[in-house]
Amino acid sequence: MSPSENISKSVCVFCGSSSAVDQHYFDLAKATGKAIAASGHRLVYGGGGVGLMGATAKACHEAGGDVLGIIPEFLQTREITYKDVPHEIVPDMHTRKQMMYDAADAFLILPGGIGTLEEAVEVISWLRMNLHSKPIVFLDTDDYWTPIITLISHTIDARFTPEWLRRHLHRTTDAQQAINLILNEWENETDLEGEPLADPSKI
Repeated sequence: MSPSENISKSVCVFCGSSSAVDQHYFDLAKATGKAIAASGHRLVYGGGGVGLMGATAKACHEAGGDVLGIIPEFLQTREITYKDVPHEIVPDMHTRKQMMYDAADAFLILPGGIGTLEEAVEVISWLRMNLHSKPIVFLDTDDYWTPIITLISHTIDARFTPEWLRRHLHRTTDAQQAINLILNEWENETDLEGEPLADPSKI
């Protein structure tokens, strides 16, 4: 049976495309790709062959995993499309994000820049608005995501964000643990509509 025939769910990885970052970021990306392949689930990512995007996709593919890249036409040269795996070529960034979201059953967020931060905040916002209940896991080994986790906690403490959101955002320093967190969420699917939202009009 081919990998694609055995896929039940997809993990969407958001991460950076810069190749100028320290080696430990690449090591984490490679470990993530291998962990997704070992889980038997599909990697969905931004389609590039450079930076952490490329490292994650190549590691997953070389470990026998199923990979789908989604990349805007104008970024094919800049981010160097990784042509060893299937791709969807889309017209713009909005379409890319929508297709990645639609194809995903969970979101795994590795270190990255402004684009990665935007993607992360958007899926968290949609979670908060009960538009999805897909697991969201931040993964870093050097406190990279501490500032955004602290900020989100601050908005919860200040009661701009409901307390229940805290229980649906995960963070770990280990790639395999990140996959385990996602698998656990899938096994214990949570209906966010059942969460205690005292005033739905404030969503």
